[in-house]
Amino acid sequence: MSILLMIIGYLLGSIPFALLVGKIGYGIDIREHGSGNLGGTNTFRVLGVKAGLIVTIADILKGTLATSLPVLFHVDIHPLITGMFAVFGHTYPVFAQFRGGKAVATSGGVLLFYSPVLFMTMLAVFFLILYISKYVSLSSMLTGVYATVYAFIWTDDIPLRIVVTLLTLFVFYRHRANIKRILNKTEPKVKWL
Repeated sequence: MSILLMIIGYLLGSIPFALLVGKIGYGIDIREHGSGNLGGTNTFRVLGVKAGLIVTIADILKGTLATSLPVLFHVDIHPLITGMFAVFGHTYPVFAQFRGGKAVATSGGVLLFYSPVLFMTMLAVFFLILYISKYVSLSSMLTGVYATVYAFIWTDDIPLRIVVTLLTLFVFYRHRANIKRILNKTEPKVKWL
């Protein structure tokens, strides 16, 4: 059952909501526009606020659902493990040629289930940094840093510390091209804030 739930977590994470919303709602393959990324940020840029919100919320909730599986089915596996499989699925989705998003929203969804207080404070930190910097990528990375600091200072939860650290490192890895663009001052800024 533990292995089955990990597979289900991966498959949930693999659902490419940006691709589905683009094709069904707009007749557009979002992989051929903007950054080509199957995530909320590219959806906002290419398809607008409504589509971006739908994709971001769906990407968050698939992480939340995957993390809840061990509790829902009373299986003795740590919820963060199935959550991590959802993040992996979102980033390397079997349903979209293994070209997915950058792990931010789905990682947030994992923490929404496991530590709602951490998730809510992360949202506040994200939007504060976004308001100041206008960079979604920078806001995402620094929010990961905040989550790691939070896990080590305000909790004694070892699995949370390990997973948040791994997720933050993974988010930085997925944003390596963005880091170069930020340093070169070529990274797009949000225009609505």
